[in-house]
Amino acid sequence: MRSRNRGAARISAERSAPEEAPEPGLEAIARVPRPRERIGAAQARRVALAACGFGEPRVHQPTARHVSRLTERLGLIQIDSVNVLARAHFVPLFSRLGAYDTALLERLAYGGRKRRLFEYWGHEASLIRVELQPHLRWRMERARAGQGIYGGLAKLRAERPDLIDSVLEEVRRSGPLAARDLAEGGRGKGSWWGWSDGKRALEWLFWAGLLTTKTRRPGFDRVYDLPERVLPPEIVAAPTPEPAEAQRQLMRVASRALGVATERDLRDYFRLGPEDGRAALASLVETGELMPVEVAGWKNPAYLDPNARFPRRIEAASLVSPFDPLVWERSRAERLFGFRYRIEIYTPAHKREHGYYVLPFLLGDRIVARLDLKADRQSGRLLVLSQHLEPGADPDEVRPALERELAEMARWLRLGEIVLPNTSDAESTPRAGWAEDAKRVATAGEDAPVMPEFPNEGDDDLTW
Repeated sequence: MRSRNRGAARISAERSAPEEAPEPGLEAIARVPRPRERIGAAQARRVALAACGFGEPRVHQPTARHVSRLTERLGLIQIDSVNVLARAHFVPLFSRLGAYDTALLERLAYGGRKRRLFEYWGHEASLIRVELQPHLRWRMERARAGQGIYGGLAKLRAERPDLIDSVLEEVRRSGPLAARDLAEGGRGKGSWWGWSDGKRALEWLFWAGLLTTKTRRPGFDRVYDLPERVLPPEIVAAPTPEPAEAQRQLMRVASRALGVATERDLRDYFRLGPEDGRAALASLVETGELMPVEVAGWKNPAYLDPNARFPRRIEAASLVSPFDPLVWERSRAERLFGFRYRIEIYTPAHKREHGYYVLPFLLGDRIVARLDLKADRQSGRLLVLSQHLEPGADPDEVRPALERELAEMARWLRLGEIVLPNTSDAESTPRAGWAEDAKRVATAGEDAPVMPEFPNEGDDDLTW
């Protein structure tokens, strides 16, 4: 059995720092004593990286076991339809494992009744460990009552219950269906959020837990079916925990994946509301499953997983997705790394500061650069549209690690060439001959995993 005081043994006890203003609404945990343990900012950063799977040596050929264990560690992986580089749910595993066969993740998510992941609303739309499905049924029940869902879907249920019932009956009778397969689904308006009424009905049923995702079609269309025909039988038969216990379990998963985190960080992992999240947090602190700590430089109290590892150093060189748990909560990324990060996908091109699809580059326990990347699949090239070193980063230290990681990404995406931006900035220009070196690495090795083709951009059914 793992010690529940593993983290406690590694932190240095100090006298409490002067009191700071608490986060609003923390009355629910006011009875918890103020923390007296303190850890340094660098310690907290390494704890966080180790908790979410960074710093472990990559294997040459990751297996299904490696992929499954990583999804178990994280609990969920966010889905996003943007496909300029690779589907968002594929990239976090690459960041930790290196080049892996994405079919391994596809089988975990869509591989019949033995699947280990399912789609639902976790941290936004997510692939979630299937054993957590019973712990999300409270969210499904609230959705049926119109709580916590898009207003348009709640309105549709109130105004067109007959449509929703008929769509459910059609799926029950006909088997797995996408929105375009519905007999009377109606036509959508445009290709983005212009959902048809049939699509809205399917999404209400999905949110309510009455339908789930059986698979995805090549254009990333979601194919819906009844949960009892998709999920493993033992999950369907599992008892439904009380909402409070279910929310505690989600917070446990979040704390394990984050290592050390504020109340907001923990709630954000599964998008728990303030009231639910704070009640769960208070309970976990009271039972010793979370330990209040102070982190140097953090304004608000933090909470440590007692089983968190305290590595002395992190060996990592990873390109990180904008939708990775390491950076998806922007204020946390700024606290941990001093890294201000904003997604600029929806920013007009002339107003973007760093680019369209920008990936931070993690080296050791620091984020040292950010790159705007695009996979040009038609020409077989990985395009580095822009690159920016972070303040204080040493270009001579960053270059060789970044070379190797870009080459590994090109190999993973089966792209034979890396194209660098035209720039005269010596701080951001790699050394001469770098692209040729990277190309040789990217195309080397006949035993590289064979990756499936990714669908083209511009999918006409962007599904959430």
